[in-house]
Amino acid sequence: MLPRPACDPEPDMSRAPSPDVLVVGGGVIGLSAALELQRRGLAVTVIERDPDGISASKGNAGAFAFAEVEPLATPGIMRRAPKWLLDPLGPLSIPPAYALKILPWMLRFWRASWRDRHAAALRAQAALMVHSSAALNALVADIDAGHLLRHEGQMQLYDSAASFRASLPGWERRRAHGIEFELIEDAPDRIAELQPGLDARFRFAGFTPGWINVTDPALWHAHLRQNFEARGGQMVQGEIRALRPDAQHVTLDSDGAELRAGHVVLAAGAWSHLLARSLGERLPLETERGYNTTLPDPRFDLRMHLTFTDHGFVATRIGAGIRVGGAVELGGLRLPPNYRRARQLLQKAQGFLPGLNAAGGKEWMGFRPSMPDSLPVIGFSARCARVIHAFGHGHLGLTQSAGTGVLVADLLTGQTPAIDPAPYRPDRFAFA
Repeated sequence: MLPRPACDPEPDMSRAPSPDVLVVGGGVIGLSAALELQRRGLAVTVIERDPDGISASKGNAGAFAFAEVEPLATPGIMRRAPKWLLDPLGPLSIPPAYALKILPWMLRFWRASWRDRHAAALRAQAALMVHSSAALNALVADIDAGHLLRHEGQMQLYDSAASFRASLPGWERRRAHGIEFELIEDAPDRIAELQPGLDARFRFAGFTPGWINVTDPALWHAHLRQNFEARGGQMVQGEIRALRPDAQHVTLDSDGAELRAGHVVLAAGAWSHLLARSLGERLPLETERGYNTTLPDPRFDLRMHLTFTDHGFVATRIGAGIRVGGAVELGGLRLPPNYRRARQLLQKAQGFLPGLNAAGGKEWMGFRPSMPDSLPVIGFSARCARVIHAFGHGHLGLTQSAGTGVLVADLLTGQTPAIDPAPYRPDRFAFA
């Protein structure tokens, strides 16, 4: 076992009126934490490897998916996975070149799908969603961001009665956690009322009226950054290679000037586990590679966020355009993108949304940092309590960003969090 790095085991934020906090990662998680720490009177600097790049925070589907409480690792999923994995363009795939590397993560994913672990993860996910929804409301009021939100709802569409019936237990679990929805069974007229122009094959659906989208995730990210900088925060470009703690500080080795702070928030998304290793931690973080295509002139009247459940992708409004994308490719950080996945999703969307104009589409691939149990890592490093982790949100990073920011600030300032942070602790897999 590696020795614990020398550092204060219990940071006391009251020792200095304006302690120095460095946030590694300038995506929505890092910026949300930075804004909340600022609001509590702390001086914050954010380090981002590519502040102008098209990151997962800017290229996603733009949904605050508070209704999505179901972990990806559900009971029985491993019986269905082989069929998906055999299809390189299916809703869940692993490139052959990555199969052996991901095996330890898949074993943990399988264990997370057992009923006891699944039930615990579901409760923890639902609690974080309620907390994040309240935190988003507070953040929107604080930074005057209401104009960037769309309250249009979401509809999950099913190809068949069998698929719809198979989804019912999941909908009941949503009901148990207070989520409002309408189930539409063999009622194409109701579906057409909510979303005109869909292909006639869709007769079964679930409608979630409380669903929220941003008008454009890139605009949301820019608004967070503008508010952070307007309040005195600093954004620094640099790639961090390692974290080196001592008794009083954490030093960040970067490709530029050496940075040092009393406290560090590690929110570097899919790269976070690589930096955690410099502290002696090995966290089972993997990368969901998401693909999409944004159409500038779609010529389809999309009324809400649509999820094509049996195909693993969504269609959502982005500005005046439509973004089509989704699916899960577990392929790590280094393999080249396989844009055939984006093209196949777009081809399906043209069949499901007759008349959709696919001309001029811009393809994108982004990295979603994912843990085997679908829960993020939020909490103090097991190796150094001057470092707090905030990553691993999978495809729910935007959704849980404001709530994560509040949890991070609570922990760093010694406040009692509104929800129990134990399910998200970084060392939880040490006991699996």
